[in-house]
Amino acid sequence: MAPSAVFIVGPTGVGKTALAVALAERFRGEVISADSRQVYRQMDIGTGKPSAEEQRLAPHHLLDLLDPSESFDLATFLVLSHAAIDAVKGRGGLPLLTGGTGQYIWALYEGWQVPPAAPNTEFRRSKQSEADRIGPQALHQELVAIDPIRAAQIDPRNVRRVIRALEIHHFTQRKPSEYGGRAEEPSDAPVLGLNLDREELYRRIDLRVDQMMSRGFLAEVERLAARGLTFKEGALASPGYRELGQYLSGELTLDEAVLRTKRQTHGLARGQYGWFKPNDPRITWLDADAPDLVEQASVLLEAFLARTI
Repeated sequence: MAPSAVFIVGPTGVGKTALAVALAERFRGEVISADSRQVYRQMDIGTGKPSAEEQRLAPHHLLDLLDPSESFDLATFLVLSHAAIDAVKGRGGLPLLTGGTGQYIWALYEGWQVPPAAPNTEFRRSKQSEADRIGPQALHQELVAIDPIRAAQIDPRNVRRVIRALEIHHFTQRKPSEYGGRAEEPSDAPVLGLNLDREELYRRIDLRVDQMMSRGFLAEVERLAARGLTFKEGALASPGYRELGQYLSGELTLDEAVLRTKRQTHGLARGQYGWFKPNDPRITWLDADAPDLVEQASVLLEAFLARTI
């Protein structure tokens, strides 16, 4: 059985962290981030990382683990999140898994089995150079020869995913399609989803981007750029970092960069709804605008805890 925890899901900007902190205060909870970008140090404002006050009110885990130049993947997340959940439960606390990275959420919830191959920077750079030299289609054809099932699941233009599949085969000598099944029974833990009217969500996203700029988002990006980091791949290709990087390189005006950041974040939210569907029976949806949101969520958690005692 997957570890018992509470999952709080939904699109970016909907208020997941605020709800998690409120519930943590009521239920001796600790917040475990399921966000693929908040694991990076020096990426605070642009990732919407919990504030110092929120981190004071409730313990947080899986934040600030890596340098932005390093890679983070699903396998690493699962190892770290299982360990964090066990530690929180060992202290008598309630683990609150909170984030918008749908793959991470469902992989943990469903007990996915993932490849044991750790990311290898040298292999990835070699394959990226190969793709740049002879084209991404050639790499995809290499994967077709190794594992046609996995190759059929990946768009040949998605070089990063093709390289990851080749990497898995190279280091495990197994087909990537052999991985991905469930290693255990899925969790019966509650999944609370926060939803908003789409236009209101976009309005909140736009407001949050403006607030991020006023809090020093550009200066954060400038500090990262001063280190020689690129904004075209990896963690720094995220919405906001990429666009402000284009501003710093002279490709966009600042107004254009901010506007594109808002539009890209709208797109991110739409993609997250692809992972968290309104008709998914596993999710109990709550109106993020409800004045009694915390009370509604608390009633649901009390019922869950009563079943597990």
